[in-house]
This record gives sequence, structure tokens and C-alpha cells, in this order.
Amino acid sequence: MQRKRYAPGRTGPAARTAVVLALGLGLGIGLTGCSSGTPTDDVAVDAKAGPAAAVAPPGRYRTLFEPCGAVPPGTLKDLLPGAAALADPEREQAYRGSAAVTYDTDRRVGCAWKADSPDVSHRLALDVERVVSYDTAVSDDDRAQEVFVRKQLAAGIPLAPTAPPTPTATATAPPTATGAMAPVGASTRPARSAGGTAPGTTAPPTPPKGTAPGSTGSPTGTGPSDPTPSGPAPTGLEPRVLVGLGNVAYLDDVLKTVGANGRERVVSVVFRTSNVIVTVSYRERTTAAAEAPDSGELQEKARNLARLLAERLEE
Repeated sequence: MQRKRYAPGRTGPAARTAVVLALGLGLGIGLTGCSSGTPTDDVAVDAKAGPAAAVAPPGRYRTLFEPCGAVPPGTLKDLLPGAAALADPEREQAYRGSAAVTYDTDRRVGCAWKADSPDVSHRLALDVERVVSYDTAVSDDDRAQEVFVRKQLAAGIPLAPTAPPTPTATATAPPTATGAMAPVGASTRPARSAGGTAPGTTAPPTPPKGTAPGSTGSPTGTGPSDPTPSGPAPTGLEPRVLVGLGNVAYLDDVLKTVGANGRERVVSVVFRTSNVIVTVSYRERTTAAAEAPDSGELQEKARNLARLLAERLEE
């Protein structure tokens, strides 16, 4: 059989050179077509975007501590004196506390303790909230401060103590109904009398005891009556702003009657450290046989616990 003659021209060096030249020309055309646009258009678009907006810094805390184990055993014994008389299982449960049910323990946790005796019962509650701002322009600390202010105003405590106005020597007051000048700083709003006299009218003076009807004179040796005090003198235990506890703090104290003769006092200490708000609520309830809860004692115990928790946050 006769073999086919080999044709070197079909796959020789000349053919390979032609293929390489064709591919090079085609690739050059493609590259030229892709890069024919001007890059200045993209630069103009980026320049219009402007600088990126500043993002507010996050809060200091990303997690929260376990609340039921945050109170030392010695402090619990002091806050729950009635637990010492309970049986062992009940006493252990009283000191262990009950954790609050929350959906996210990184955002909010809490715990409650209680101990009852025949005459006195105590309740201790701890609430810890980590505030997170979802607005990139508002920091977590600023958002936490907003939450704290709402709590403080809801408790009826002013944001900052205000000093009474200082009287001046040149200040004058409008004349009173009898023509005399009212003392500086006195209110000129007519007050409703105990007998129901309408504002703007003058009730006839009540004759002193022992004076004949129709007489307006005073008994011999007596002078004008002393002004009635407007309220009890401050004791320093009123609800107020606290200094030296966290970034900001306040104390609330509420006393109310429970049942027929029982009394209940609730002392709350609330403070903020960065983006965490801690609320300590300490309550004591007494029956008719026991004395009313002492405000000074409850406030001191609640403040001591709040200081311990503030120190724990600083660890």
C-alpha cells in the first residue's frame, strides 16, 4: 500500500508563525476596545460621594455579669435578716435568689431575693441593662443617658438640685390686701382657706378664744400668731441625686400603707456607668405590731450594695 506523502507546509514553522500573528492582532484589538473609555468618569462619581460620616463610638461593655452571684453572702445576710430563722433548704433558696427571665442575657439580666418573718418581710431586686444605640450618629453612652434621664424624671427627681433665689435689698413686692408690703420671696397667689373661702375674697377674722362675739381684738398679752410652716423640715433622706456613684445616680424613697395597718418602704438606687444602667431595689414591709421601716437604714444598705456593684463593673 502506498503511504500518503507528508506535507510539511501545513504545520511547519510558517504556519505556526501565522497563527501567532493572528492571535496577537485579535487580542490587541480586543484590549483596545475594552480600554477605549475614559477613566475620568469613574473618578468624578467617587468625588461626589464626599467623606464617610463619622460613626459614634460603642459603649464600654459588651456583656453583663451574672446577677444572682454578684451580691456577696455577707451582704445578703445583712439585707435579708429573716432568712437566718428559716430551715436549711429555704434559707439556701433565699440566699440563692431567682434569676429574672430575659430574652438576651447580654442585654439585660436581673435577680430577686426574699425572706419573710412574722412581723417583717424583705425583698431585694437587682436589674442590670446594657443599652445599645442602633443610630450610628449616637453613641451607646448617650443613648444610655437618655434612658437614665427618663427613669429619673419618672421618679419625680429633678435632674439637678436648684438653689432658692437670693433676696436682694432693692427687690420690692406688691402690696398685700391690707396695704402692707409682702416679704421678699413670698407668694402673692391667694390661698384657699380651710373654710373654703374663694380666692380674691377676704374672710372676716375669727375672734380669739375668750373674746366676745363681734370683737376683733386680741387677748391681753398675746401677739400676732406665728406663720404656719409649709411642710416638714428637710432631713437629707429625701429622694435626690447621688454624687460619686457611677457616671450619674439618684435615690428614690417611697413609704406607703399596706393593708389595714402595715407599712412598706421601697428604696431604689439607680446609677449609670458608660452604657450599663443598674437598679437596686430594697423593700421592707412591717405589720401593725412592728415599727415602720427606717428610711436611713434602708438607704444606707441599698447604697452600699450599689457601690459594690459599681466596683464590680470597674474590674
